[in-house]
Amino acid sequence: QVPLVESGGGLVQAGGSLRLSCATSGRTSSSYAMGWFRQSPGKEREFVAVISWSGDRKYYTDSVKGRFTISRDNAKNTVYLQMNSLKPEDTARYYCNTDPNIIATMNPGNFRSWGQGTQVTVSS
Repeated sequence: QVPLVESGGGLVQAGGSLRLSCATSGRTSSSYAMGWFRQSPGKEREFVAVISWSGDRKYYTDSVKGRFTISRDNAKNTVYLQMNSLKPEDTARYYCNTDPNIIATMNPGNFRSWGQGTQVTVSS
């Protein structure tokens, strides 16, 4: 099980910004794709964004394109999710996960274990 520690969530008004962080072990992070996911009560966990291990490939779900930016710092074994222009529908618990294959990383069903996540609440 890869240790994953998400942080940076909080309560923000609509239109505001937050930056989430996900720290993982150096043994796995340097060659793995990293993804962000979110889950709202009563809904399935969904893909949000993914970044390749080199950072040259990034994919986003349509609802966050132009508002969210994923990035990573391999020296710090950390992936970030900058969230701007937040909307109430972005309210969810946000999780990260990692896999060697960037396409596989986009499917939350491929993962059996998750970190604690970090809660993002956007008020209208």
